[in-house]
Amino acid sequence: MRYDWMDEYLLSKRAVTKDLQPEWNWIRYKIGDRMFAAILLDDSDVPVYINVKLDPVEGSMLREQYADIIPGYYSDKRCWNSISPDGEVPDALVKSLLDRSYQLVLAGFPKKKQREILGLTVCGMDCAICGLCQGCNALNGKVFHAPAGKPCPIYACCVNRHHLATCGQCAEMPCPTWKAVRDPELTDKAFEESIESRMRRLKGK
Repeated sequence: MRYDWMDEYLLSKRAVTKDLQPEWNWIRYKIGDRMFAAILLDDSDVPVYINVKLDPVEGSMLREQYADIIPGYYSDKRCWNSISPDGEVPDALVKSLLDRSYQLVLAGFPKKKQREILGLTVCGMDCAICGLCQGCNALNGKVFHAPAGKPCPIYACCVNRHHLATCGQCAEMPCPTWKAVRDPELTDKAFEESIESRMRRLKGK
């Protein structure tokens, strides 16, 4: 297969798992319990297609542009698309399509469930690393550092005001609210590094 980087690339994404569906002989990549990409193997375990889920309009346009992208093989042909594993679709485009498929399937879960699957707070903090409270998902934003009885300002802005799953869906990230909510014990450098690491997590990097 031309795209020999694909397995490592997909497994580097947050919360991604893979399995083999033996009846179909598909290597499936999943977020939560839902498949967002697959490598379809023949009887000799040679890849014959790569399946990704896309917006129907985008999928239709790509099929017109590339002979190596066809309607989803053994899949819902409106949303799923099959890419030849040895074709002429540029690597950068395949990576972009895999990214979009990941985000599209993740967005199909309820917003709170998205955060639970990713193991992140709205601002990208990994609660397993922090451990100072149950986290904003369980506490509806009323975490240890929030004003008494009120949600964290970042949670209030993202979830309550803008109805987003995480700040990663906001074009203004990191916004002034991010800058205002900080651990006073952190140096300026450590705070900026914290912001950068949280942004990377929210972008799946």
